[in-house]
Formats: sequence, structure tokens, C-alpha cells
Amino acid sequence: MTQRWPAISVVRAVRSGWLPTARDFRLWAAAALGARARGREISVSLVGAARSRALNAHYRGRDHATNVLSFPAPAAGSAGLLGDLVICPAVLRAEARAQHKSARAHWAHLVVHGVLHLAGYDHERADQARRMERREVRVLAGLGVANPYREPARRARGPA
Repeated sequence: MTQRWPAISVVRAVRSGWLPTARDFRLWAAAALGARARGREISVSLVGAARSRALNAHYRGRDHATNVLSFPAPAAGSAGLLGDLVICPAVLRAEARAQHKSARAHWAHLVVHGVLHLAGYDHERADQARRMERREVRVLAGLGVANPYREPARRARGPA
């Protein structure tokens, strides 16, 4: 019998402040995947800024540390393996502070975002970005997380 939630393996290559639990990662990934979560596997690596920068430079040609990188499993790979997420907690925490978001909400957003990339979503074109953002907002709302694409000041004032 397959499980309802995806299997998540977490490798912590850095010591950090608060980090989500394995259950948090499973909950967020399952919410992003919906019915496609059953029987899937995802690897999550938590890395320092230097490693994030090196991976981002190598795979995306961008010479800076980034919050999350997604590496989908090859189509010919294991049927259950969805892929790997590489997350830099230092970048994530700095972004959360700068954006006036809770660390937990930003973690949830970036895990959902990364998992959607593993599931085939992208944001290279405007239509793809709208589709992906709509999905993220719906998933996060179901998790009790506010729309991450709204400015905090706008949320406080209400709709324009």
C-alpha cells in the first residue's frame, strides 16, 4: 500500500536556527502535489551560502546564493522519485526578514515553489508564471499562509 504523503529525506549540511521538521516538509510537499503525492519521494538538502552559490552558478549561470534550487529526477529514473530540492536557510531567513514574513511562512512558500518545479511547473514565460503563482497561492492558502506575492503594506491596508 502506498502512503498518502510523499517520502521526504532531509540532509542538513548546515547548522541553522529554526528549521522545519520532516513532517513540515511532507505536509508542504503533499499540499503542492495533491493526489500526485502518493508514492513519491523527494530529497531535501539544506546547504550553506557557499554551496548554494556554487550550485546556482553551475546549473543556472547565476553567481550568487539562492533560496531554493529544484532538480527533477530524470524521466527514465525511479517511478516514485520526483527529485531533489536544495535550500539555503541563510538566504531564506534573510529574505523572510526583508519581506516582513515569518520564517515558517517563507519556508512553506519555498518548499511549495520548489516541489511545483519538480512536478513540472515553471515561470520562464509570463503565462507559465501566472499559472504557477496561482497554484502556489491556492496551496498556501490551504496551509493558512498568506499570498506571498502581495506586498505586506498592501495586505495591511486591504485590497486597492
